[in-house]
Amino acid sequence: FLVRDTRRIIREAAKKICFICYKMGASITCCHTGCDRTFHLPCAPDGECVTQYFGAYRSFCWEHRPQQALQPRPSQDSTCSICLDTVEDKISYTTMGCPVCQDTRFHRQCIQRMALHAGIAFRCPCCLNQEPFMINMLFMGIRLSKSPPSWLSDPDIRSSRQRHSRNDAATCLCPGGREHTEADGPWQRWLCDSCTAMGTHQRCSSLANNTHSSKSSSS
Repeated sequence: FLVRDTRRIIREAAKKICFICYKMGASITCCHTGCDRTFHLPCAPDGECVTQYFGAYRSFCWEHRPQQALQPRPSQDSTCSICLDTVEDKISYTTMGCPVCQDTRFHRQCIQRMALHAGIAFRCPCCLNQEPFMINMLFMGIRLSKSPPSWLSDPDIRSSRQRHSRNDAATCLCPGGREHTEADGPWQRWLCDSCTAMGTHQRCSSLANNTHSSKSSSS
């Protein structure tokens, strides 16, 4: 961007009100023809707005943002494939899915965090599809990283079992806290099989005991 263009945008934004927080300085306008909603980038999640981080970097308000057209979920599982907490039973701004396997569901904030951790290794946490999945996530406003997976640059990592040491579930039920772990039982830590960048205690997850074999233990 040229300096004069940046200054012009700043002057114009100073006159615009964010439709989410109602404060001045909104520099982003919905690119849908005829829509004049403006907002701040930090306010976008609260207003369920989307910015596509590629090409023309288009932004959309809640009404005109791109929508995922996924088939109804075949299974009755209502858990996020990343954090294992409950997700909505339908696709929304906060609940997204994989367009390839159709069955995977995850929170927007979970897949965004996973995308930044995984970098060039980013893929569906369930079917492991990469290119079509990445393209769809970009279109839906997930910001990707071109860096190597974050765990590869951590000098303290000795094996994939040591990549994470904290319970990431929304609510931790363990009396010993999020850092506590045991070799077996309800306080054993399970790591995500796809990235091992997130984990949860067995009891703090929404998985039944008989699904233990599908998750990696960190002990």
